[in-house]
Amino acid sequence: MKQLLSETEIIEVMERFKARNPNPKSELSWKNPFTLLVAVVLSAQATDKSVNAATKDLFSQYDSPEKMLLLGEAGLVPYIKSIGLYRAKSKHIIGLCDKLIRDFGGEVPRSREELMSLPGVGRKTANVVLNVVWNEPTMPVDTHLLRICPKIGLAQGTTPEAVEQSLLARIPLEYMNHAHHWLILHGRYVCTARNPKCAGCFLGDLCVHNRVD
Repeated sequence: MKQLLSETEIIEVMERFKARNPNPKSELSWKNPFTLLVAVVLSAQATDKSVNAATKDLFSQYDSPEKMLLLGEAGLVPYIKSIGLYRAKSKHIIGLCDKLIRDFGGEVPRSREELMSLPGVGRKTANVVLNVVWNEPTMPVDTHLLRICPKIGLAQGTTPEAVEQSLLARIPLEYMNHAHHWLILHGRYVCTARNPKCAGCFLGDLCVHNRVD
C-alpha cells in the first residue's frame, strides 16, 4: 500500500495551492447551470478547449433545455461534430433536455441522485455541477485525480469512487470548494501523465512519489 500524507501535510498541500491560485475556476465556458451540465457531458474523453470551441456558437443560441430540445439529435450534431463520441453525446443531451423539461420543470436539479437520473450524467458529471454551480463540497474524480492523488499521497484507491471517498475523508472541509479544481489543474499542467514536471513542482518536498522507502 502506498504511503499517505499526514493531516498536517495535506493542509500544507492545500495551502500551497491556495497561495498560488486562491479562486480557481472551471476551464469550461458556461452561462447557466444547464449549459454547464451540457458542457461537462460533452467533455467526456475530450479537452475543455475543444468543448469550448464547439459550444461557443451553440450556447449563444441554445442556452435552455427547451431551446436545445428543438434542435433534436440531428440538429445538434453539426455543433458538436468536432468533439469525440458526438453521436452518443447528442443522443444523451437531447434526452436530458427532454427529462429536464418533463421531470424537473426545465431546471437543473440540485441533488446528485436526480442529476444522475439524466441521460449521460454519471457521478463525476453530477459532482462537477454541484461543486461549480452551487459550491457543494463534492470531489469529482476524473482521470487526472485518479492518477495523481494516490501518487502524491492525498488518497488511496484505484477506482474513481474509491479515490473520491478517500479525498472526502482526508481533505478538510474548508478547502473542498476549490480542491478538485486545484488538483485537475495540477494534473493537466504540472503532474502530467507524460513527462511530469517533478523537478520544479511546488509539492515536490511533500509528494510521496519522491520519497525513498
